[in-house]
Amino acid sequence: MPAMLHEHALFAGGPVMAGVNHLNPDVEPHAHDFLEIAVIGTGHGRHVTSQGEQPLRRGQVIVLRPGAWHGFRGCADLTVANFCLSAQALRGELAALYDIPMLRRMLWTDPVASGTHGVAVTAVDPAAAEEAIAEIGLLERDLAADRSRPGRVLGRLVTVLGVLADGRDPGRQPLESTVHPAVAAVIARLEAAPADPWRLDDLARTVNLDPAYLGRLFRRYVGLTPLGFLARLRAERAATLLAHSTLPTARVGAAVGWDDPTYFARRFRTLVGLTPTEYRERSRSAAHAQLSGPAGRKSS
Repeated sequence: MPAMLHEHALFAGGPVMAGVNHLNPDVEPHAHDFLEIAVIGTGHGRHVTSQGEQPLRRGQVIVLRPGAWHGFRGCADLTVANFCLSAQALRGELAALYDIPMLRRMLWTDPVASGTHGVAVTAVDPAAAEEAIAEIGLLERDLAADRSRPGRVLGRLVTVLGVLADGRDPGRQPLESTVHPAVAAVIARLEAAPADPWRLDDLARTVNLDPAYLGRLFRRYVGLTPLGFLARLRAERAATLLAHSTLPTARVGAAVGWDDPTYFARRFRTLVGLTPTEYRERSRSAAHAQLSGPAGRKSS
């Protein structure tokens, strides 16, 4: 079962972490309570997720939502450039990224709607991959040199995201340039109160739309239904509580809106790939290792 990597233990007082890694040993499966983007460069290896193992190719871009897990096996001089974004920052200071359609698809829609437990694997052309890896290296340098210049870090982050967005398959169905106001209003309500017993009729009533029409709008702009979006949101919030609180798992489920412990366990496993108990056990063992062992940099 995967270990757990924690935002509070790895981020050095800022919303971004980055590094370019050259892997020969395996990287054991691990989960995150933050968002990760990994760009694959030269070398060989296999990517491990809840869906099994797949060979890696140069130019692949792996996006993992909070609560998702992965690992690497059979690595031979494999270059993996990864950068990680704080989940709290994505709801706060980095929330504006959601308003950019190409980034909304990359960071939210694809991994949430993929049906692969919060993991999306896409590809860019090799030139874009190399440019992104170089920019991630510069981002790593900027983070190490001077964290008192957040504007420089933010600019570098947007550059990396822009390179990856521009390098994606041009044949992909584009997202709308702006989020429909009704969809944005419903997302805001769900994020503000995910534990409320929302029904599609209730959500549609708050924006004065027919429920079926609201469902079509959500699929058009977000890639899944309103209640599908709510389920993923609840799973991510539950993952944070399991990692950072001592609440019994049943109370964690109730805190995010799943009052029935059996239903909570089933839905969490469907969306994350682990039961709540497994997720917490891995989280606690990883936290103990991070506190008792030597400080180290995350290597994807």
